[in-house]
Amino acid sequence: MTSQFVIDEASRGDPDAAKRRLHALENVGLLLPDPEIEAIADKIVVGCMMPPKAKLDALHVASAVLAGVEYLLTQNCRHIANATELPRLYRLLDDLQLPRILVCTPAQFLGDPDDDI
Repeated sequence: MTSQFVIDEASRGDPDAAKRRLHALENVGLLLPDPEIEAIADKIVVGCMMPPKAKLDALHVASAVLAGVEYLLTQNCRHIANATELPRLYRLLDDLQLPRILVCTPAQFLGDPDDDI
């Protein structure tokens, strides 16, 4: 699943790269918008102490959480998938009585192909 926020973000930048990114998302289901996304994102920015410029990152998280997504794959290790932010995010989701979502990079999600365990 993906969100309109991802589509919008993938559309930016170099036109050829944007075209490739959008092509990769063509057959991915789109999350339905939720009127609470903006309010939850604002709480994530404040509660997780993200800078206001990270609002889009918070919108990604809020969209996934409210849609009931189990995993949020991101390459954003600055504001989302890092050891400092995640505990604060998880505490905030608990405080808001929202479901936890496993946030990780695609490489973490897929695991090490050479791992025999």
